[in-house]
Amino acid sequence: MRLTTDRLVVRHFTPEDAAAFAAWRSDPEVARYQSWDAPYPEAKAVEFVRELLASDPDAPGWYQYAVEADGLVVGDVGVCLHENGMQAEIGYSVARAHQRRGYATEAVHGVLGFLFEERGLHRVSAECDAHNTPSAKLLTRLGFRLEGRRPENTWTKGAWRDDLLFGLLARDWHT
Repeated sequence: MRLTTDRLVVRHFTPEDAAAFAAWRSDPEVARYQSWDAPYPEAKAVEFVRELLASDPDAPGWYQYAVEADGLVVGDVGVCLHENGMQAEIGYSVARAHQRRGYATEAVHGVLGFLFEERGLHRVSAECDAHNTPSAKLLTRLGFRLEGRRPENTWTKGAWRDDLLFGLLARDWHT
């Protein structure tokens, strides 16, 4: 998959992207609601990109795509394809220096278009920490429906956190 939106390119990671990937994952504010801990070593990012390059993005499981703006890698979108091949989960992050520009919304919108229109998926889901208001608003803006809240479901960074569950069906997708 290589998508071009008005301002972005969503593409496979390359080895040259590892340093930028490690940098935004090392930012405590970016990592705040994510599953990884900051700092995120560059050696770990190099290995992560190496594993991505050796994996099949069309196989079930998680695959991360780089989000590029003006020639710089500014974030990523992850897609976890379900084993049935008809649904997926989506996640995303953007470097703090590039937030509040609509990049996450634009990148996720492009990936959703690909998943629904090209891959023919029936459903895409997402979840986020209940305190991550910007992420919940992004999902709602893109047409996701809040389907539930799992109280104290995730133990992360020394605390139990509530998860918000979102879903979007192909029939409700708007281009």
